[in-house]
Amino acid sequence: MDNKGFQGGTSNDVELGPSEKVTSSSGPVMGYRVDPNPEGPGCCAIILTIVSYLLIIATFPFSLCMCIKVVQEYERAVIFRLGRLLKGGAKGPGIFFVVPCLDSYRKVDLRTVSFDVPPQEVLSKDSVTVSVDAVVYYRVSNPMAAVCNISDFSHSTRLLAATTLRNVLGTKNLAEILSERESISHNMQSSLDEATDPWGVKVERVEIKDVRLPVQLQRAMAAEAEAAREARAKVIAAEGEQRASRALKEAAEVINESPAALQLRYLQTLNTISAEKNSTIIFPVPVDIIRHYMNK
Repeated sequence: MDNKGFQGGTSNDVELGPSEKVTSSSGPVMGYRVDPNPEGPGCCAIILTIVSYLLIIATFPFSLCMCIKVVQEYERAVIFRLGRLLKGGAKGPGIFFVVPCLDSYRKVDLRTVSFDVPPQEVLSKDSVTVSVDAVVYYRVSNPMAAVCNISDFSHSTRLLAATTLRNVLGTKNLAEILSERESISHNMQSSLDEATDPWGVKVERVEIKDVRLPVQLQRAMAAEAEAAREARAKVIAAEGEQRASRALKEAAEVINESPAALQLRYLQTLNTISAEKNSTIIFPVPVDIIRHYMNK
């Protein structure tokens, strides 16, 4: 079917197949299959209509309490007269008129509704069991389709959201589920919006709330991460010692070229030790004396 949603106009034909056309008293409604051989109102319908209008006139102005209805700015009223959709589409916002005993109506809220998808136990592509929950935001975009095409669009949307969550996550690895939440939410939103379009429902947003892993898997991942951090720390410490040894080698070569530099370094070390408050006693011994005995 190419027609989407309720479209106003003078034509009442709805194409349901290559060789089948049906008509509705209120115009085309997407996906709503009506009687292929529509008939006009019968004698009983005409008599009931006349009697209802006579009762309204006879009980005027008290009948206005039963005939005048009000819907809010965020609501629409879908009216059925003797079981048939009334021409003109959904009524509202404001005041509209109904005929008692003939008309029945149903209010549809157009505001955005949010609901939590219960946690779903999902087996990922790499055979890891995770528990994932989400939140879905939707609204009714076509009141006529929401009333005529499905009995309970809210409950059906909730069930479809839970099924879609399992189907989408079943094609992902654990690493993708943890790192690609935005793309998963976008895929879920597209799938839900396409599936609920014949129901007159527009899925505006889907968000993944939480991904729960098994306790044993959490411990294994934590041990793996800790081992990786320790390995990196050891590598960094080894690289630091290697750089320090190279620096000490260069410093020793410089001091070896000038014996006075070694004596100055010796005095600087004594100055550093004496600056601190300690009970260390130092006896400085000239290096030349030790070298003299060593040569002998």
